[in-house]
Amino acid sequence: MEYIDYYKVLGLDKNASQEDIKKAYRKLARKLHPDLNPNDKEAHKKFQQVNEANEVLSDPEKRKKYDQYGKDWQHVEQFEQARQSQQRSRGFGAETFSGNFEESDFSDFFNSMFGDMGGRFQQRQTKYRGEDYQAELQLNLADIYKTHHQTLTVNGKNIRITIPAGVENGQKIKISGHGGPGINGGPAGDLYITFHIINNTKFKRQGNDLYTTVDLDLYTAVLGGEITIDTLDGKVKLKVKPETQNGTKIKLKGKGFPVYKKEGEFGDMVITFQVKIPTNLTEKQKELFEQLSKL
Repeated sequence: MEYIDYYKVLGLDKNASQEDIKKAYRKLARKLHPDLNPNDKEAHKKFQQVNEANEVLSDPEKRKKYDQYGKDWQHVEQFEQARQSQQRSRGFGAETFSGNFEESDFSDFFNSMFGDMGGRFQQRQTKYRGEDYQAELQLNLADIYKTHHQTLTVNGKNIRITIPAGVENGQKIKISGHGGPGINGGPAGDLYITFHIINNTKFKRQGNDLYTTVDLDLYTAVLGGEITIDTLDGKVKLKVKPETQNGTKIKLKGKGFPVYKKEGEFGDMVITFQVKIPTNLTEKQKELFEQLSKL
């Protein structure tokens, strides 16, 4: 009967604390559980070894015997006494994974060292929370100017979600209970959605403010006038002061981006005027500019 290194099974050394053993067991039990590996015989075998290792190392008395005898267990008469003592025990007391194990589910090494368990050992069920799912949703900047609904398909199920106006690029939201299913009746995990926002507009977004550049013809810049500009909420008319210089900035209050989850609140729009110098002038136009220069 082959000696089994229970520490190696759990990926630990002999100085591991009880908390180390508990953490290692939980991690491996989740990974190797038959419900998550229904057709993997190797995973099932490892799952049994992990449970067996936990039964021994999580119980101070069993661990003491195991550490004392180790690979020399076959030559120690005390094993028979340990077996008889174990048969009189009412239970293990160690935290284990779910399921009822029969005698064949434990190795010969385990049964010889700690006694045949048979069907008397009823493992306590431990509920485990399902795995969290991660997803990415790609949206255009114009799409998130207003709150809207979208339907996502996750594991064959349609989930209708509300996307609030003003979400940020890289922002993550949680949809509770739509992750992986729980184990042994445990709660389902959550679904985390990360937003990837593509700017499909001429505006630059910084927080809740929008920035844009507006071309201004020379005549309007010099004489002043009225122009029409675009915003994400439609067109607006804007008065231009006479003698407006190239690079002049003005701010339109409340014409920026909506503030996340604050209904009716918006940032500002900052406009930079870019004065365009006329080209392809006629001779008459050039003459007029020459006259202006002399004045």
